[in-house]
Amino acid sequence: MSEELNKSEENKLATESRWYVVHTYSGYENKVKANIEKIIENRGMQDQIHQVIVPVQDCVEIKNGQKKNVQRKVFPGYVLLKMFMNDDTWYVVRNTRGVTSFVGPGSKPVPLTDDEVRAMGIGDTVEELDIELDDTVRVASGPFAESVGQIKEINANKRTVIVKLSIFGRETPVELDFNQIEKL
Repeated sequence: MSEELNKSEENKLATESRWYVVHTYSGYENKVKANIEKIIENRGMQDQIHQVIVPVQDCVEIKNGQKKNVQRKVFPGYVLLKMFMNDDTWYVVRNTRGVTSFVGPGSKPVPLTDDEVRAMGIGDTVEELDIELDDTVRVASGPFAESVGQIKEINANKRTVIVKLSIFGRETPVELDFNQIEKL
């Protein structure tokens, strides 16, 4: 029975491109991304390796009393790839300069689960919600159901919002999923 299950998993992986994580030398993430993209172009592998990303986030850095917007790598030392896993793609990625290994036990890469991809905010679709900062919303479900508050942050990738709710007479920021709120 377990062999049949493993075969069906392998068939799914062979017919569906998945997200994989590659470990790189520290500081080489962007070089690895550029190298892989060049190889994809040169070898015509666009149908096998679909996306190569180095997740970054915008941060405000204060140096010498001046604010500066900078981009920081979310996962230093790692590059994410959406690809079909086969011998050719494995060989190309694994032998790219700066790549140390795929993430997974031994030499067997393990794809990210759908939940992990959604949690990282790297999925293909980002749902838009008809809300803006400072909109008043009602919490529809969860421990704060029926509470009313104002939206202070929106994270479309993670599908969450930070809402200021009055809890025990104090304004408290609470992170909620899109499906837990209703616009008033």
